[in-house]
Amino acid sequence: MSDTVLLSYEKSVQGRGSEIIPALDVPAYHLPEKFVRRAAPALPQLAEIDVDRHYTELAHRAYGVNCGFYPLGSCTMKYNPAVNEAAAALPGFTGAHPLAPTHAVQGCRAVMDELARDLCDIAGMDAFTLQPAAGAHGELMGMLCVKAYHESRGDEKRVKMLVPDSAHGTNPASAAMAGFTVVNVPSRTDGCVDLDALSTLLGDDIAGMMMTNPNTLGLFEKDILKISRMVHASGGLMYYDGANLNAILGVARPGDMGFDVTHLNLHKTFSTPHGGGGPGSGPVGVKALLVPFLPKVASLGQESKLQMKAFNGNFAVMVRALTYLKALGGNNLRSVAEHAVLNANYLMKRLKAVGYTPAKDVPCMHEFVLSLEALKEEYGVSALDIAKSLIDHGMHPPTMYFPMIVHEALMFEPTETETRETLDHAAEVMATLLLEAHQNPEAMHSAPHNAVIGRPDEVKAARNPILRWKPEQ
Repeated sequence: MSDTVLLSYEKSVQGRGSEIIPALDVPAYHLPEKFVRRAAPALPQLAEIDVDRHYTELAHRAYGVNCGFYPLGSCTMKYNPAVNEAAAALPGFTGAHPLAPTHAVQGCRAVMDELARDLCDIAGMDAFTLQPAAGAHGELMGMLCVKAYHESRGDEKRVKMLVPDSAHGTNPASAAMAGFTVVNVPSRTDGCVDLDALSTLLGDDIAGMMMTNPNTLGLFEKDILKISRMVHASGGLMYYDGANLNAILGVARPGDMGFDVTHLNLHKTFSTPHGGGGPGSGPVGVKALLVPFLPKVASLGQESKLQMKAFNGNFAVMVRALTYLKALGGNNLRSVAEHAVLNANYLMKRLKAVGYTPAKDVPCMHEFVLSLEALKEEYGVSALDIAKSLIDHGMHPPTMYFPMIVHEALMFEPTETETRETLDHAAEVMATLLLEAHQNPEAMHSAPHNAVIGRPDEVKAARNPILRWKPEQ
């Protein structure tokens, strides 16, 4: 395979093509003149085999969980069983139209209803909406529900949202988009919420608190019931970011911890496709007091002030998630969390044994964070250098520089499906990189050396991205 993949436009040959569209079997519809192009679009002209080879070549360059170890912390990039894809591809699902009458899509409605019921049982909530198309989309909807609840009671002075300093970056962004002022809640030295600091922040202007449990350090907030009682006593509501639900699946429920509203990432915990811009799904569940503020289903003619997405959300993702749940069964959901936690603790111990420093040297949940601060100070090798070097060893880098309360952070989440052999290999590679950092640190500053794309100028790429190809004049 060539190191350079030409664009389809660069492969284009005038007059080449492929007649693969069947003959029209319905009356032709002629667009109004104002919508008709004055000139044909400048599309590449390729034979069918050229198109096939082009996208196959691109696919070979993509890295996914099916290619190797993918320890992207806080994102739960877990294995997606092929049976999920088979179920989602059934003609009765793929052929359904969102504007079809209700009696014609009873099977689709049954899928959504059953998934919503299962999610209620798993999360300890009273109702779920499946509309949101992603986790952050769900966060925004949850925040809007909280806002609508307070406004319905005439309590419009509640304009502040508490967010721990270890929170996911989307949490403060979602709260701000909903119109709240974000108030940072500091952590103690053990990585959990500082209760003394929290008590000084509570008051009649607090709308609620956003949290994930376990938190982004991979630690379970042991004071979660006390935190919930404190926030509720001040008149606020509790929001659960479901990004880390994989760690407690079948073991603990957000609703039992005192959370009033949550989003769950189907593309994380429930094994549907993740990355590449979608398709995602972030259903939102609520306790009874917030049910009136959930969006209704537009395609069923139900009206609601809160409408987050056209129709019912990303339906094919819902089919995949329900298939995953039914294939596992209720009893095996717990084993997902147990194996995820076991794998994370095993890998953390292996990495500590070869010389790495955990940010919090205590048993973790589904993920853990290393601090490479000492390595950078002594040898000049950063978390970025280690992450980029992993690519040369055929591994996807872990999450870098997150959470920001840990300097030179690398966050690992192996998930439940990785074998002991894979984790041992990952530890051996990390040990090799640590040795290289000590012996030849300069070489690591330019890694990766064997990848199709080397290390880009990330500042230039962010500030001056080239997003559009233009033909030579």
